[in-house]
Amino acid sequence: MANRSYLYSADTPPTADALPDTIRCVSEHNWSIPLAHRLLVGRGTSIVPSMIWNPRIGIAADFDGGAELLLGLLRVVGRGLEGDAAFAECVARTTAHLDKQRDRLFVLETGEMLSLHDEDPEAAVESLAARDIPEAVARAEAAISGGDDTWLASVRAGWQEHFASFYGDALYFSFPSP
Repeated sequence: MANRSYLYSADTPPTADALPDTIRCVSEHNWSIPLAHRLLVGRGTSIVPSMIWNPRIGIAADFDGGAELLLGLLRVVGRGLEGDAAFAECVARTTAHLDKQRDRLFVLETGEMLSLHDEDPEAAVESLAARDIPEAVARAEAAISGGDDTWLASVRAGWQEHFASFYGDALYFSFPSP
């Protein structure tokens, strides 16, 4: 079994007592929390109870702000990949699925990825939300505005690792349809 990060859209954040009324599957990625997932939860980021596991290791964030940030980065990454049909298909698939699964929030489930390390999961998600996600957002914003060409080139060179996640209506952990 591959460990994955899972991304959902929801109408409200999960609480200790209840799941959101509407939960839509967005994406899952094997063996990491990819740059795309970190950017999608990069606006209005907050730690919330997990919808899957007991610890408070979920991350909720503004859907529209995160989608705008990711799509902006994909545009500038694409400026160096004009002839790459696989990249163009990845962008089209990602854009269409985000439009289809649009809601008020993204909810990132980190449990499987955090369990790979000896660190306390709640401390690890705090670090992710306080350091890793803001750092990814800052780098993406700089690249979009033309200020971080070296980082942009490295993202472009490894675009599959950063953006080629599985986008689907059903993920390994799915919830009843709205």
